[in-house]
Amino acid sequence: MKKTDFKDWLDSFLNFEKLPTKNIFWLDTIEYLCKQFDNPQDSAPCVHVAGSKGKGSVSRMISSILTQSGKKCGLYTSPHIKDFYERVSINGGLLDDSVYASCAEQMQEKIDGLKNGALPSNRQITWFELVTVYAFLCFRAAKTDANVFEVGLGGRLDATNIVQPKISVINTIELEHTEFLGDTLEKIAGEKAGIIKENTPVLCAEPTSPGVKKVFEEAAAQKNAPLYFANELCDGLDFSYEREGGDINGSQAQNAGGQYFMNVEMASKIFSRPIKARLRLLGKVQAHNAFLAAAAVRLAFPEISEDTIERGLEAATLPARFQTIALDSGLLVLDGAHTVNSIAGTMETFNALFSNDARPRRLLFACAADKDVHHIAPLFKYKAGRPIFEKITITKLNSAKQSDPQKAAAAFKQAGLNYELNEDYEAAILSAVQGAKRDGAILLATGSFYLAAEILSNVKLLR
Repeated sequence: MKKTDFKDWLDSFLNFEKLPTKNIFWLDTIEYLCKQFDNPQDSAPCVHVAGSKGKGSVSRMISSILTQSGKKCGLYTSPHIKDFYERVSINGGLLDDSVYASCAEQMQEKIDGLKNGALPSNRQITWFELVTVYAFLCFRAAKTDANVFEVGLGGRLDATNIVQPKISVINTIELEHTEFLGDTLEKIAGEKAGIIKENTPVLCAEPTSPGVKKVFEEAAAQKNAPLYFANELCDGLDFSYEREGGDINGSQAQNAGGQYFMNVEMASKIFSRPIKARLRLLGKVQAHNAFLAAAAVRLAFPEISEDTIERGLEAATLPARFQTIALDSGLLVLDGAHTVNSIAGTMETFNALFSNDARPRRLLFACAADKDVHHIAPLFKYKAGRPIFEKITITKLNSAKQSDPQKAAAAFKQAGLNYELNEDYEAAILSAVQGAKRDGAILLATGSFYLAAEILSNVKLLR
């Protein structure tokens, strides 16, 4: 089966990512589907990762460590940036095309052959359920030694929650998808805590409130699951930045390459010595993600050495997570951050790296219609109220995701920021990137992974 034919077939099913809909998540549906394929989700030991933010980074780091240990490691994650098959990968790359094709054929034949009314409560099959089953099938066919599964939405009713992991990992909790997950941190934490399994260790990031901590404690106690909090395990965590070809604030920096690194050092009683790594993923949040990933591996796979953990962290990459791309003398910074907290983290990293850089700073912003732009817009100003960027362009997202650039523009205006609005997203991207390249400027493109995907897909533009 051709990849395009399979994706067209998938797109005929209800897709929450494109059209958010209530009451479409039920574990008995995915359980039924997996039984039709002899439960491929159980083919290898796995790690299950949830959280409001950072679960993709932690999943990629854990996968990278397992790969460095010599395991053939499958990684199921979302969203994809350029290629759908990024969601179902192995050892940091794509599987063999024959695996994708044979599993697609097997899956379509079986699903199309289901009788009407066969599913529990006569429900529709959703796009994400099918893609999740597809990942299970691909990893079984590839004979992986271990797999890492990132939760799509929430946790309790997410299609991935059929797995029986060696460890469950829950990253930071914040208000997100409140229409579907609940309108308080505690309600959202309850949905994430749904991935905790009987007698299976669970590692949580530092709780964002006492109520969140209580939710996790009660859920773990009910399942007799050993519970660990990263902040209680961590005895020290330090990080600093460096730039390829020169110090970030040194005289050589402006003409150096576009690659930046973050040196981290972390200590814990579960390690025999401090873990030291030179990360390609940047920002304070990535330092915390690195500790969470390292600790999860140590707890679930104690035979993996600390040297291997360090190599795995250093090898981990993830597009559109403060990704830097050289544009002649200019620089493009791509970040898919789209919530208040994540964009605040992006700006913290941006200011730490570039506050002393003499190059002009520019912003290209687009976000989905449901984002909290009125609290996001002020983040693009210094604390003193001055704008960080000498030029701001607001645009819309492509047709794959609903956006409201007029709403974003109103928020930027209320925040006292000067901007230009260009609803032709292709023209806005072209102008912003070419302008940064021509003028030697630093361009931050943020607000959505869909914006990042549009930019990364235009290879010619980035040369």
